[in-house]
Amino acid sequence: MSLHIKWNALAQTAGISFGVTVAVVAVFALGILALSRREAAAGTGEAGTGTAGGGKPALLVGAYACFAVCAAAVVYGLVLIAAP
Repeated sequence: MSLHIKWNALAQTAGISFGVTVAVVAVFALGILALSRREAAAGTGEAGTGTAGGGKPALLVGAYACFAVCAAAVVYGLVLIAAP
């Protein structure tokens, strides 16, 4: 029995995995950045808050959207792993 490795498929899988990992980390970092900028805006007392906690609501929505994208990517990965 001969073992034959499909190097092209292995390289494609590694490249896509690396790209998706970098993208998810970048989106998560953008979410953290949005939260920190919101806290900084709340700390300086900038106007336009509209919330009891202060800060800019658009930054909070953006941060939650980034975290939702990250969570969706993780769930999709788990579904791919668990698929029969």
